[in-house]
Amino acid sequence: MWFFGSKGPSGFSSSSTAEEVTQGIDGSALTAIVTGASSGIGVETTRVLALRGVHVVMAVRNVDAGRNVKEAILKEIPGAEIDVMELDLSSLASIRKFASQYQSSNLPLNLLINNAGVGTPFMLSHDGIELQFTTNYLARESNIEGRIVNVSSIGHRFTYSEGIRFDKINDESGYSSWYAYGQSKLATILHAKELSRRLKEDGVEITANSLHPGAILTNIMRHNGFMNGFFHLIGKYFLKSIPQGAATTCYVALHPQVKGVSGEFFMDSNISTPSSMAKDVDLAKKLWDFSFTLINPK
Repeated sequence: MWFFGSKGPSGFSSSSTAEEVTQGIDGSALTAIVTGASSGIGVETTRVLALRGVHVVMAVRNVDAGRNVKEAILKEIPGAEIDVMELDLSSLASIRKFASQYQSSNLPLNLLINNAGVGTPFMLSHDGIELQFTTNYLARESNIEGRIVNVSSIGHRFTYSEGIRFDKINDESGYSSWYAYGQSKLATILHAKELSRRLKEDGVEITANSLHPGAILTNIMRHNGFMNGFFHLIGKYFLKSIPQGAATTCYVALHPQVKGVSGEFFMDSNISTPSSMAKDVDLAKKLWDFSFTLINPK
């Protein structure tokens, strides 16, 4: 992490904002899907991409909330191209419906920004899979043209001792909401690395990277009363602002410095080093196969 605003090799730092890291970039030829675009850094990511001319498709669970965000952005940026589509990442049926509708729209797709995430106590998704694993990771199992950006977290370092509990994903005994969150974020990084490897192997010019946006005061811990209260208490002193929190996402999605860069982990708009588990090639391959069985049950 580049502390106290000191700049890294990219020329940016932890204090850089999404507008600053995309200054002068023309994204008018691009179309992006942003999940979780109706709150937190998803809103700022959508706004800044639209500011740079990107046609943004907001993939949101609450369509009304998404439309409110769209209207607010259009007041600031009258010429912004923004669409709102329904997507519930806790439901594989909803994901498949969204994919089908998007394909039918005949819109191109250059940027897929997997931003949505949750931090919850033990819950199962609509498909009977642990909710954090489904929403924060499993819903990202797709191959899209252009740049794929997975918003992960430094929290990936705080997971179960085995990294991914393949045999206990839905086991409530021994469940820790904090470790489950870390597990889902570790999976997000491993997914980007394995996807990147496969794309390179196939000679496909698509990049896949993951990132830590920084510690930000958002509503992601709303299900954890203690942590939510703690973050809100100290947040104004130590945490990033929303514009700073969205910076690394926008940097990885748009900046020319990231062209052709794939399989990396970013923090503070610079390439960083994730945990040793996040670099485990065999674990990434095992996760890929495991995920395929979950989303393609016999």
